[in-house]
Amino acid sequence: MSEKRDYYEVLGVERGASAEDLKKAYRKLALQYHPDRNPDDASAEAKFKEAAEAYDVLGDEQKRARYDQFGHAGVGMGGGGGGGRQFSNLEDIFEAFGDIFGGGGGGGFFGDIFGGGRRQRRGPAPGRDLKIVLELTLEEIDSGVERTITIKRRETCETCSGTGGKDGSKPVACATCKGAGRVQRQQGFFAMASPCPTCRGAGTTIEDPCDECGGNGGVTRPTELTVNVPAGVEEGMRIRLAGEGDSGAPGAPRGDLYCVISETEHAIFQRSGPDVLTEVPLSFRQLALGDKVEIPTLRGSVEMNVPAGTQPGRVFRLRGQGMTQLERSTRGDQLVRVFVEVPTKLTDRQKELLREFDDIEGEKGESKSLFEKITDYFAS
Repeated sequence: MSEKRDYYEVLGVERGASAEDLKKAYRKLALQYHPDRNPDDASAEAKFKEAAEAYDVLGDEQKRARYDQFGHAGVGMGGGGGGGRQFSNLEDIFEAFGDIFGGGGGGGFFGDIFGGGRRQRRGPAPGRDLKIVLELTLEEIDSGVERTITIKRRETCETCSGTGGKDGSKPVACATCKGAGRVQRQQGFFAMASPCPTCRGAGTTIEDPCDECGGNGGVTRPTELTVNVPAGVEEGMRIRLAGEGDSGAPGAPRGDLYCVISETEHAIFQRSGPDVLTEVPLSFRQLALGDKVEIPTLRGSVEMNVPAGTQPGRVFRLRGQGMTQLERSTRGDQLVRVFVEVPTKLTDRQKELLREFDDIEGEKGESKSLFEKITDYFAS
């Protein structure tokens, strides 16, 4: 499988390109390679999908930040492989970038090229996308997990089959938008279109509403779903469950469900990308004489060698004991910072031995000031 190209290279822009530059670059490629203009051209279709995927990431601030930091692995949950925004025809491209090619229903520069001007999008409204926060422990993230969730979402009313009408009564064309589902107002050269406020974009209204849904066509019900979380996801990443959002109007697709990853605070580990950090208390004897100690990791305990003369604050690296990395076969490392655990209760004998030790230390040479001791410590 060939490696994905850099998204900035795909769109032909610099890494510091503005949102407007990204939009212009994508619009140009979408028009150039759209299948409507390149029938039976598999190469053009592939380039069109590649550009759509690149803009889906770079056109979103959060996705772009993750891509800039982690590359393709950082945005692997967005659907990948053509999972970016797709356009079914050239009219959809105009719809996505606004009425900037000419006002009203007729023409403009691009209207003259493709013939007849751009028509307003019609048809039943798709379902709403939903979002939930999925809280996971570091252990669950490290190994991957299957999580069962319950959400409340809009389902098609079974009584009226989603029409919103009572006893078979059918919707009638909206008096405000005349069935278009959108209203348009002219502001000088520009024509601004928005969903109709009366029918909310449906194009129809209900004269005799259904008792079950009140003319809505849908009811809210709890639904249980299973989410498969791959190992190595990070805070803020989104898992998309296609078609698991609210139901749409009759004949329209459901929305999607987005599960946003949230890492719960761990008792002993802190995460830094693929690495984890933990702090371990050791006695003065262990640091001075050396020791072998058991260190907890995400997958059990391992033995770590502490050499004699180890100074407090030293950081040891345990290779491969960190987090599983998303879409990779490697793991990060575990960083272990050691510090001195000072006993709070000493016996008389322990105090006597410590004073004796201090006396012996003093006999090694002339007494030094505190400043000199600090200077010698950091110079060693």
